[in-house]
Order: sequence, then structure tokens, then C-alpha cells
Amino acid sequence: MILDDFIVVTKTGLFCKYGDFYLDPKEIVKHAVISHAHGDHAIGGNLNVYCTEATALFMKHRYKKFAGAEFYIKPYATAFDLNGVRISFIPAGHILGSAQVLMEYKGVKYLYTGDYKLQPDKTCEPIEFVTADVLITETTFADPGTQHPVAEEEILKLNATQNNIMLGAYSLGKCQRLISLMNDHCIEKRILVHHSMLPFIKIYEQMGINLGRYEAYDRKVMKNNVANMVYMVPPMVFRSYFKAINVIRVFATGWKHLQNNHEIQLYISDHADWNDILFTVEKVKPTQIWTNHGSGIQLKSHFERSLVVKLLN
Repeated sequence: MILDDFIVVTKTGLFCKYGDFYLDPKEIVKHAVISHAHGDHAIGGNLNVYCTEATALFMKHRYKKFAGAEFYIKPYATAFDLNGVRISFIPAGHILGSAQVLMEYKGVKYLYTGDYKLQPDKTCEPIEFVTADVLITETTFADPGTQHPVAEEEILKLNATQNNIMLGAYSLGKCQRLISLMNDHCIEKRILVHHSMLPFIKIYEQMGINLGRYEAYDRKVMKNNVANMVYMVPPMVFRSYFKAINVIRVFATGWKHLQNNHEIQLYISDHADWNDILFTVEKVKPTQIWTNHGSGIQLKSHFERSLVVKLLN
């Protein structure tokens, strides 16, 4: 029997009282099961952290000695017990080391997706599907009007100009995917990377991911070359350099409102879109869907005659 309160929303995050742990907690807790290392899912300071190897490396870089008191590194598809709940990590395809969390309790399977994507991405493990009774899915882009374009085609937009480009991107996941895509499809571009992104890139390489060629940003290189340079920067730097001259400003994201006033609109997302979510439901075959991280209203309407859909947030 599905337990309606197996996962509940608290101010600290998603809590499983049956296993006494939190999924991606927002505040420090005793037992934290972390889906991936983005800052809105992985904070520092938890007493016991359960995650994949890559996620641990990213967290230890970001939070240093405050990353967590004790890390328990779990390979994919290797079950472990946490206070009576059987847990396995399943690749989520979002960024390197990202995991869905499969939880089994009293014969019922609950699958928490974390953030996930279905598009191919050479820089991380591809998503895998498992069946579950309850699918706890992110709904960041759960809108029938949202369909992400093919990233390999979208990146070709950068070839439309020879002007230098300031490319805004998240430092973890998006940055590494863009470097790989540009190496494959924008071979005339010279890729310069902001210094804050380099440690994450090095962890990707440490984990065996070959991103291709790139180099650390050098002011003289950028100044002395007036064409085909791409300078990749994190969002805060991108916003602070809003008056940058002699560059075309581009920000890689699936959000339309973040593309405003940019000469090139680069719609590359690391999340599932509407069709991806529906495809995931087909593969997981749940009897209930619980939605999280975004609005699940349209998903609830879509499945109103066939599946129970509960909005967790």
C-alpha cells in the first residue's frame, strides 16, 4: 500500500520519516540523501551525506571542510539500507553524478527523480529508467508549450557570427556540456573559461570525461583577438559585465525570460521538458505521480482520468 506521507514537505525539505532522512535538504540535517551537487539541492554541513562519487567531489570543492561531516559514497544501482528504507541511486542524466533516488519500503517503490534530462550528453551518465509505484518528479518545465530544441542544433547558432562572444552558463554541468558541444560543432571557436569554472572542469576530467580543448581566460588573448573567441562566465559575472563592449552576449538556458535582449538566444536546458516528463511516466509506469520543483498543475490536469497526481509544493 502506498503511504501518502512517505515523503512530506517541510521547511527543511523533503522528509522521509520512515527512514529518518531528507532528500536534498535546504537546512543542515543528520541524514541527507543528495541527488546532485547543484546548490539548490546540495548544501554543506550535513552530518551524514549519501551520494555518488562525483557529487561528493563537487560538494567538497564548493564547501571545502564544511561539505559534510561524513560522506557515504554509493555507486549507481547498488542498494543500501537507511533506517529500514532500501535505497538505490539511478542515473538521472542531469549533470555528472546526478542520481534519481529509488526508495523501497514495505514492498512499495518510490522514485525521486531530482533534476533530470533525456537529451544525450557526452559529459554525464545517461538517464536510466526503472519502474516504481510512485514517481516523484521535478516539474521545472512541465508545460505543454515548452519543448527544448536539440542542443546539437542549437549550439550551431554560435557559428552565425565571427564576433567574440561572452557566454553565460552555470559553472557545474552546463559549462562542461557547452565546452563539449562547441568542440564538436563550433570547431573554429577558441574557448576561454572563467577561473571559477576550472575546478569543476578538472573534476570532470578526474572522473574520466574528455571535454575537448579549452583554456583559462586571459585578458590579453581576448583583447588581441577580435574574432571567434568564446569567453564562458558564470551568471554573476555575466550580469555584472552588462556593459561589456566588442562582444555578443549569449546566455545558455531553457528559460525564455533569461534570453531577453540577447543577440543570440541559446536554448540549451539540462531539465526534462513536457514530452520528456510524459515519456518518463510511460517508462516508470507509476500508479501515482507526486510533483516537486515547479508547478504540477498541468500534469495533474493531463492525467486526471488515468493517474493520481499529488502536488508536493
